Amino acid sequence: MNKIKFLLCFLTILISKICFAQNGIEYRGAFTLKLTVDSLKFYEQDVSYSKYFVKDNVLQIYPGEHLFIEADVVGNEIKSMKVVKENLNPSKTIELEFHQETNDRNHERMILKVSNPFDKELNYDAMMFVVGMSSWMKTSIIPIPPKLMNFELWNDVIITLVLDNWRLK
Repeated sequence: MNKIKFLLCFLTILISKICFAQNGIEYRGAFTLKLTVDSLKFYEQDVSYSKYFVKDNVLQIYPGEHLFIEADVVGNEIKSMKVVKENLNPSKTIELEFHQETNDRNHERMILKVSNPFDKELNYDAMMFVVGMSSWMKTSIIPIPPKLMNFELWNDVIITLVLDNWRLK
């Protein structure tokens, strides 16, 4: 009889986890990143299965990724952030898209699009890892006014960005 109770309890917990599964996704799947450097050179790297947030509110994003980041805000402070599959809460979901633009097999620019869903200015800091460099470089970011989006443009071929110190003003 105890085995039956245990099995029923286990199945109930399992079914509730499946039925009430979160919209959140913690890890990106493994993929091969391919970037155009110039008409003759390309950069290629295998990106392993990894977390989007490498630490609390420290996001790593690669070219080709389009993310919805749901943020919990208290006052002017962003308390927590998580990547979600769908934008189910538009009033607290930051949308990011990072990609490379090319023309005739030549690198043109890298573009990061960030939308601010909040009633306050959104700020963050950014570091980039560029093809041909051996260390991270800080880059400037323009604050995003309330309820608007911003486009950051770089001429460098950026392998990945780390965005942190998210804050509202």
